[in-house]
Amino acid sequence: MESKPYIDSLAWILIKDRRLLSVRTTGKRKFYLPGGKREAGESDVAALCREVREELGVELDPMSFSLFSVLHEQADGYADGRRVHMTAYTARHRGELRPGREIAEARWLAAADAGICPPAGKRVLSMLSEAHRID
Repeated sequence: MESKPYIDSLAWILIKDRRLLSVRTTGKRKFYLPGGKREAGESDVAALCREVREELGVELDPMSFSLFSVLHEQADGYADGRRVHMTAYTARHRGELRPGREIAEARWLAAADAGICPPAGKRVLSMLSEAHRID
């Protein structure tokens, strides 16, 4: 059996007032962690800085990156069983969060909001709840 290629993605974990920042892309229903895929030759830090700047208009501090977790979950929106390999980081930021052109909405989520997230987002909410970092 041939294995399907996985989706290699990066995510930014930002918690404020015991809630996790998530974004909804225009045309989508679910809320995803800010971030995305790296471009050819980009490091995790460079790619995540670029993606967060595009999505939320803030600058991540490259020196403040800390690995949160590496997740392997079912990819959202793929009927072929594809999985996502997500490397998630925390990092400090500068600037005011404001959704970019591809982002319809930014929302601060609690553990009870897992139903509006894809599998990787649900897993992160569960991990943060179990660690008593979000409500």
